[in-house]
Amino acid sequence: MLNIGTSNRVAEREEIGYSLHMMKNIIKKTEQFIRKYDMIRKSDVVAAGVSGGADSVCLLFVLCGLREKLGFQIVVCHVNHCIRGKAAAADEEFVARLCRELDVPCRIFRENVELIARNRKQSLEEAGRDVRRAAFQEMCRTEGATKIATAHHRDDNAETVLLNIARGTGIKGLCGIRPVYGEWIRPLLSLSRQEIVEALRAENISWCTDATNEEDEYTRNRIRHNVLPVLCSQVNQGAAAHLDSLSRQAQEVWDYMDARTEEAWERCVSERENGLLIDGVCFEKEAPALKQFLIRRALSRTAGAERDIRSVHISAVEELFAKQPGRRLDLPFGVTASKVYEGVAMNRNSGKTEGERTRQEDDSVFINIPGETFFPATGQRISCRILENIKMDCVKEIPQKSYTKCFDYDIIKYGLSARTRRPGDYLVTGAGGERQKLKSWFINEKVPREQRDRILLIAEGSHILWIPGMRMSRAYQVGEKTERILEIKITEEKKDGRDDQSFDSGGRS
Repeated sequence: MLNIGTSNRVAEREEIGYSLHMMKNIIKKTEQFIRKYDMIRKSDVVAAGVSGGADSVCLLFVLCGLREKLGFQIVVCHVNHCIRGKAAAADEEFVARLCRELDVPCRIFRENVELIARNRKQSLEEAGRDVRRAAFQEMCRTEGATKIATAHHRDDNAETVLLNIARGTGIKGLCGIRPVYGEWIRPLLSLSRQEIVEALRAENISWCTDATNEEDEYTRNRIRHNVLPVLCSQVNQGAAAHLDSLSRQAQEVWDYMDARTEEAWERCVSERENGLLIDGVCFEKEAPALKQFLIRRALSRTAGAERDIRSVHISAVEELFAKQPGRRLDLPFGVTASKVYEGVAMNRNSGKTEGERTRQEDDSVFINIPGETFFPATGQRISCRILENIKMDCVKEIPQKSYTKCFDYDIIKYGLSARTRRPGDYLVTGAGGERQKLKSWFINEKVPREQRDRILLIAEGSHILWIPGMRMSRAYQVGEKTERILEIKITEEKKDGRDDQSFDSGGRS
């Protein structure tokens, strides 16, 4: 970590003051937005995440234009992920120089995100997010920051809503990026990307460009470059604004339903050691929408986290209420939902404490169908798509490679999980449904013992659907009666080199 001093050079301050004056429309609009959501109060210390990109540079200038009027202080947080080499170093120097010119204290954090991701078995995006959050928290502890400002704008929010819809979401995902979430604030959320860029260009204010932002290798970039522009140019030029407005309405609905969920929780849920029980009789009496909210809360409470809990997980749990006792689902964060006589029980890690968890219990990840799922234990990404009304002749034309396979989707009843092996795992190896224990199969195939615990498995409960690169279960093979095909493709995770200073790619909601 490096502290950069401040400067009081009068000439530079006058030049910056002129630029801020010319940005008065942007500043005025942002001030109104800040006051509407009570983001910043007098005597607050605002830690602003500044990467050097256009959005964060605009954020810094706007905050500087309001600090005296609203009576708050600014400190800048810049995180160098040490991924892009000289380019990242240049961004760091640019931010440090800009802060000197604006007379703003700046703290720079240098973290080897690649190494951190590898040690924690995370994707680069996840590791970078954790590093940025830790940096901001450090600013709160040591610099007295009371608010954390990120540079998310209206188009970011529209992209987030679209991304959530595409991946499968409920009202929670429609909420997009909230203007205020605890100490986290997004002052630029009322501005479009075009407004930001035009304001900077009008004042000849420079910024840094991250080349990875122009690539289409990442899902958000594809939405940014190919989806949202088409919606705005060929469907409705106000599409981004309308999506942003939708998210605000969804936030109001969510807050209302959250209060009703608290009431339903008292009626239907009893908490147990390491888990909880949703009473089936009480649950059936609740309104359909409230059921979804109740399950989401139960999942997040059991998991101890909300991120990565999606509508597909909620629907799977709701369907479990109609199943026979004994049915089980593997869900994100090592949560298991089980159908019992009283209703549905949720537990994490088989009742073991955090220190007693085993690797095998930790690594289970619920697979999004359709969609993408990252499996951190091996660094692989699982892509699923559903093909309907496909004739058998066409199926033969679909590439069947070691890491791309097709399955009869209608045979899958309880959802799939990505994990490593567990006791009781088996696969069907014969046309007549003959089973073989996974352990025996590994032995027969002479798979080295030291590798067996690290192999990715696609499973439905204890039934192993696929050992990628090795063997499929014959029970899920596509046949003449197949109506829907599930295609699963396994790829290595592509490294994401972005040095975004935000807390996360889409913000919390």
